[in-house]
This record gives sequence, structure tokens and C-alpha cells, in this order.
Amino acid sequence: MKKEKFSVMINAPKEKVWDTLWNDQSYREWTSVFYPGSHAVSDWNEGSKIQFLGPDGHGMYSRIDRKQPNEYMAFKHLGEVKDGKEQEANESTESWAGAMETYSLRKSEDGTELEVELDVTDDHQQYFKETFPQALNKVKALAES
Repeated sequence: MKKEKFSVMINAPKEKVWDTLWNDQSYREWTSVFYPGSHAVSDWNEGSKIQFLGPDGHGMYSRIDRKQPNEYMAFKHLGEVKDGKEQEANESTESWAGAMETYSLRKSEDGTELEVELDVTDDHQQYFKETFPQALNKVKALAES
């Protein structure tokens, strides 16, 4: 796996950016770039499981590894979800299980810098290079509105 980093400057306070990232309605809007109908199921507490799902009930489950409100969120991806049910580990998940995805918010003169860092398998690298900047621009538009 390789680490990919993406960032965007947002003319809004960290609290507004944080809310845009993790509020159910805006989360669904900015993650629609990856898959229309995407949503998350979680209590959003550190140490809790979270399911990242499409409208078909398929996706992945992870753990909220670390959470510092308005500062930092880290997810550790664990496995697949099919039809709303967490699946046993298999060959396809072994290549990415344990991958991390982190969101850092830093105050700047122009508002907030949002930086995302994620572990990516070779076969998904190009996809994320194309879609993550689009998703971050959507977060920017939502937070600045």
C-alpha cells in the first residue's frame, strides 16, 4: 500500500469544516463523489465501529481509531460489508485490511486547511487521485456556503 495525501484550503472555521465532514446530511453530499447514496452508520465515538455504505448496503466497516473534535479523525479499515452484514476476512480484504484514513484540520490565516491521508492499494491509487480532490472541493463548497 502507498500513502496518498490530499488537502484543500477552506475559508471557514475548523468547527464548520468538522461539521461539514461528519454531519449526516453534508457527509452524504460530499461522499456522493465516490458513490451516489454513500452514507455512514456509527455513533461517531472513538473506538466505535463505523460502516461506510452505499445505498445497496455494500461497503466496508472500520473502527474510529482516534477522534479529536474539530482537529483530527482517524479510521482503521477492517473489512467488507455485503447486504448490511460484516463479512469474514478473505483474500480480497487482506490486501487493504488495516489501512488508515485520517482527516486533519489546521487553522490558517485563510480559514482551515483540511488534509486527508490514506493508505491506498495500487489498484485504487488512480481512482483516489481523481476523486478525492473532487470530494474535498465539495467539502469546501459546503463549508463556505
